[in-house]
This record gives sequence, structure tokens and C-alpha cells, in this order.
Amino acid sequence: MLPRIVLTSGEPAGIGPDVCLAIAARHLDCDLVCLGDREMLAERARVLGMKIELRPYDGTSHRHAPGSLTVEHHALQAPAVAGRLDARNSRYVVHLLERACDGALGGEFAAIVTAPVHKGAINDAGIPFTGHTEFFANRTHAPRPVMMLATASLRVALATTHLPLARVSAAITTDSLCEVLEILDRDLARWWGAGRPRIGVCGLNPHAGEGGHLGDEEIRVITPAIARMRERGLRITGPLPADTIFVPRVHADFDVVLAMYHDQGLPVIKHTGFESAVNVTLGLPILRTSVDHGTALDLAGTGQADAGSMAVALDLAVQLAARAA
Repeated sequence: MLPRIVLTSGEPAGIGPDVCLAIAARHLDCDLVCLGDREMLAERARVLGMKIELRPYDGTSHRHAPGSLTVEHHALQAPAVAGRLDARNSRYVVHLLERACDGALGGEFAAIVTAPVHKGAINDAGIPFTGHTEFFANRTHAPRPVMMLATASLRVALATTHLPLARVSAAITTDSLCEVLEILDRDLARWWGAGRPRIGVCGLNPHAGEGGHLGDEEIRVITPAIARMRERGLRITGPLPADTIFVPRVHADFDVVLAMYHDQGLPVIKHTGFESAVNVTLGLPILRTSVDHGTALDLAGTGQADAGSMAVALDLAVQLAARAA
């Protein structure tokens, strides 16, 4: 059977609806179900000049038909205007994620693909939210989610995710790094068939601490974690300076690079493949991929949004779901 993939349409004022509609025009080797407000999607299609037939979701399985989109309707709390955030719709945005997650946990959906949400708008509505990664981990009771972005030539995972820089050092412990390394080893073998993955680990400080002269986290925390996991048979190299490990001839030796914090690793992968990078959450009991960009409010409803990252995220979800079936 074709995998049934659920697609959350994200922040209604952003480009999420645009890229969901754009992807619906393509040939897709799956059964695709989009969660969102049907009238909002129809209006956005009209504004963009897209002829997309919106079909109601009735639970039956069928191959996606180009030019159509199966939609499970969830009503907005307030009218959506492209480019203009409205915190009243934040509950709606989170509800889409809850529905997708519960459906995946129950076996209704083989994978989740998410369009971007606006963290600020959700928090402005009084809903604590730090990101998709943390949301799905909490919803599925996963103790250690791992954010990884992937292109055809580079995979970058994060030891910490959406934290202020001042809190990163305290958040990295030998135990937490061991958990992340174990998840990388397991899930790359599970989803990508990587066998025994080769993992490169960044240092936290410039020059990986310069032997303790530029910080001692490498000595106190990172190196002991690497040593412990090597004893368990994992193939790990590091800690290496972040300004060296991403040199192409260096990272070519690794199946994944583990960065210590968000802006240590993600600018590199977004520079090398912004339109083809996919965000994958590892360490969950469900499969979830996402675009690697934000809501781009200034592009919403203009026809200028690029659906490339969504296409890659959906294709990868289909491939991984088929492999796991």
C-alpha cells in the first residue's frame, strides 16, 4: 500500500498554504492528506491563480492525483490575511500539529510533513511553544528528540535546539551527548540504512577549546561522551573545530556531523542547500520531516514562495516511510 502522509499547512498568514498548494500540483507517490482550513486554502489558491481541486478527507486510501489536494478541514479562529499574523489563529496552528501527531501515533499516517509555523505568534497567544521538535517530543513522550537537517551531501544534527546562546554550555552534558549520539547511530541505520554511521562531533568553543585555553567543555564534557560511546562500538571522530569539520573534504568522511548548538550547524547547511534541505526529527516513535525555512510572511500570497524544500521533505518522508513499512 502507498504510505499515507499527513501535511500540516502551518501558519495561515505565511507561505505554508502556498507551498502545500504548489506541492499538490505535482506527481507524488503517496496518499497525501493536508490539514487546514479548506476555505482559506481555496482563497489562497484563487489569489495565486492555482487550479487545485480540494477534496474532503474521508479516511479512504488513494494515490495523490496531481492538481488535487485531499484536505481534512479544520476551521480558523479568525480570517487569515496573507502576510499579517493574528494570534487568534495560534490555537488552530497547534491543533493541526496535535491532530497530525495523534494520527501518526495511531497508525493512520505513516509520516508527518510540516509547513512552517511562527513561534512568536504562538507564544503571543499564551501558548508555550519552542518549536516543532520539542512539541512532537512532548506529545509522543520521547525523552530526547534530535533535530537533523539533511541535503544530498550533508547531514547536520544538533546537540541542543532552540536555546539562547547563554544557556547552551549548561545544557550540554556527557549524558545528554551520549543519548544524542546513540539516537544518531540507531536512526541513521534504521531510516537511511547507514549500517554503522560515521559521526563527526563539533567542539563547542573556537578551535575546539584550544586545549582548554578557549574553554574546557571539550575536555570536561564532549571528549568523555565520545570515549564512552566508542567503547560501545560507535564510529565517532572529534571533537573537531566547527570551522574545520565543515570543509568539504573533511565532512565527506562522515555520515552526519553533530553540532553543539543551532547556529553552529544550521547556517552551513542552509548556505549549501537552502532550497533542498530537509528538517528531520530523530528520536521519536513517529516519522516527521519538514521544510527548513520559516513562514516568510513577505512572500505569502505573492506567488514567489519556493516549494523546493517542501518537495524534498515530502519525497524523503515517502522514502523513509516505505523503508520502514
